[in-house]
Amino acid sequence: MDRILVTGGTGYIGSHTVVELQQAGYPVVIIDDLSNSNREVIDGIERITGIRPDFVEGDCTDMQTLSKLFADYPDIKGIINFAASKAVGESMHKPILYYRNNLNTLLNLLDLMGPNGVKGIVFSSSCTVYGEPDENPVTEKAPIKKATSPYGNTKQISEEIITDVINAGAPFKSVILRYFNPVGAHPSAEIGELPNGVPQNLIPYLTQTAIGIRQELSVFGNDYDTPDGSCIRDYINVVDLAKAHVIAVKRMLENKSDAKIEIFNLGTGNGVSVLELINVFEEATGVKVPHKIVGRRAGDIEKVWANPTYANEVLGWKATSTLADTMRSAWAWQLKLRERGVM
Repeated sequence: MDRILVTGGTGYIGSHTVVELQQAGYPVVIIDDLSNSNREVIDGIERITGIRPDFVEGDCTDMQTLSKLFADYPDIKGIINFAASKAVGESMHKPILYYRNNLNTLLNLLDLMGPNGVKGIVFSSSCTVYGEPDENPVTEKAPIKKATSPYGNTKQISEEIITDVINAGAPFKSVILRYFNPVGAHPSAEIGELPNGVPQNLIPYLTQTAIGIRQELSVFGNDYDTPDGSCIRDYINVVDLAKAHVIAVKRMLENKSDAKIEIFNLGTGNGVSVLELINVFEEATGVKVPHKIVGRRAGDIEKVWANPTYANEVLGWKATSTLADTMRSAWAWQLKLRERGVM
C-alpha cells in the first residue's frame, strides 16, 4: 500500500491516527519536532500495532529537512498534516509562533507535493473556522466567520491556501477535516494526550487535577448564554476521529473523491457544557475534580457543536463512542502515566 507521511505524528491526534493507519495496512513515516510530544509515543504505537513506524525528528517549517525526507521516502503518496500549534488561549499570547509554525509547515508541504508525486493531503482543520456560529448544530455550509483567535485564523488561512493552490492546477487533492473537540485516549492506555508542560487543553488538565498533579481546574466563565452558563462543545473520541482520517486518505488515494477539495465536519452532533463534562467524568470514574469558576478566557467561543450528517453519509463514518467511555479512557491513560512514573 502507499506510504503515508504523518506530520506531527507523535502528537495526540497524530499518534492515534498512525495506529489506525498501520492497522489498516498503510506503511507510515512520522515527522515531528517533539515540541509538544515525546519519542516514547513511538513505543506505545508499536505496543498496540506490533509495528514500529519510521520516525524522523525534524521541524516541518525547515524546507531542507522536509526535502530530505521526501528524498529518503520516495514512496510517500499521501500526507496527513497535524504539525501545528493548537491551543486557542496560547495563540492569543503568542500569535507569531502560531502563524509561523502552522502556515510555513503547510506551505512547505504543498510546495513539495507536486514534484514528489504525492496524490493528496488530509488537512487537520477545526470548527474554530465557524467562529461564533449563527446556529447549532453546524453544517459544512455554515458561513466562515472572523476568527476569534490566531489559532482559528491559521486554520482559516490554511484552508484558503489549500483551495487556492489546488484551484491553480496543483496535481493533487485534499480532504479538509474540520473537527470539534477531540478527547479521550486509546482503549489500551498505551497512548493518549500528554502535552509538554502545563496542559493548554481541558481534558489533560482535568485528569491531572483529578489525580492531584494540579490543584484545581479553572472553568472559564459561567455567564454564557447556555443552560448552566459554561461554554458548550462537541467532544469527540480521539479514536473515532483517527478512523475518519484513514477513510479520508483512502478515498483520496483510490480516486473516489467527489471533488479535488472535500470538506467534512467531524463531531458527535451533541453539545456538552464544560460543567456537564466534569459531571460525566466524575460519574464515569467515581473520582472528584476540584474546580472553580473564573473569568472568561479570550478567544473562547460560547457554543458550537457539529452536524456530522455529511461525513456520516459520504464517508460512511460515524462517532460511536459514548462520552462516559471516553472519559474512562482518559482516566485510564492518566493512571497508566502515574504507574509509569511519568505524571
